[in-house]
Amino acid sequence: MANHGRPGAIRKSKKGPSTGTGGHGRKALEGKGPTPKAEDRVYHKAFKNKQLSERAAAKRGGPSGRQGQGGARSGPKGRATEEFVTGRNSVVEALRAGIPAKALHVAIRIEMDDRVKESLKLAAERGIPLLETGKPELDRMTEDAVHQGLVLQIPPYEYEDAYELAEQTIEKWKKGHIANAPLFVALDGITDPRNLGAIIRSVSAFSGHGVVVPERRSVGVTAAAWKTSAGAAVRVPVARASNLNNALKQFKNMGIYVLGLDGDGDVSLPALSLATEPVCIVVGSEGKGLSRLVRENCDQIVSIPIDSAMESLNASMAVGISLYEVSRQRAAQ
Repeated sequence: MANHGRPGAIRKSKKGPSTGTGGHGRKALEGKGPTPKAEDRVYHKAFKNKQLSERAAAKRGGPSGRQGQGGARSGPKGRATEEFVTGRNSVVEALRAGIPAKALHVAIRIEMDDRVKESLKLAAERGIPLLETGKPELDRMTEDAVHQGLVLQIPPYEYEDAYELAEQTIEKWKKGHIANAPLFVALDGITDPRNLGAIIRSVSAFSGHGVVVPERRSVGVTAAAWKTSAGAAVRVPVARASNLNNALKQFKNMGIYVLGLDGDGDVSLPALSLATEPVCIVVGSEGKGLSRLVRENCDQIVSIPIDSAMESLNASMAVGISLYEVSRQRAAQ
């Protein structure tokens, strides 16, 4: 039977013979596959938001790390490059504390309340740029943290070099530019930014000259540290050491005595005889204390007399007590 040149076979029906489609009809019924995601459809609003986010990330040099209510964005070798404080309470408190800020991001058509109004007022008074930002971009910046339409962008803290800070301080003291002998505090294994902030505050209160933190596995100057320092972070430099033990050895070579704080010390704090000399007080974490190598690099291990029922003191409290005793002995000199 002829098929009159058509690709399909001749089929019979009540209406008479008809020509098939040669399989084309079956292919049409199969459809075009699953529906693409909204962000992959060029006509969808989500596609435009995705493009904007990618361009913004490219300008900053790559995708963002995780941030929360004060989380840090990671840069090369894990160093924090920027930080975001999110949420209305946290933002207004950070602005009240005078934390340095790069920009205040405010959601488009944000619902105003007293916290938002005060945040806008404080930012304007300090000359902090106000950026009206869409909710999708705020969500992306904070990785879906609860921001309530308000995000404060914190610039990275500029750390000093530990060796250079000590050398410059020694030189100023020898020339008579500063009255008190150099006084530093070094942190060994402390990771709580509130401890760092409280220590910075104590160093400022007792005329110290700086705080030294290790580059790895240690707390850094975050928004939480700024806030706890109550503004003292503006006055007290924080230096980073690539290796804390090497930094302590360099300090000793400069004539700075390294004193470690530990419950099992060589000398009790009231009997400390080196208080009037250039000193670096080293404090470890409340649980682990000083690491073995740091302990070996100390000239003396100093203990603070406390009630036997109390095992240890919080790191920032121990530093505050020690700095007070050093300051008292220097004043009595």
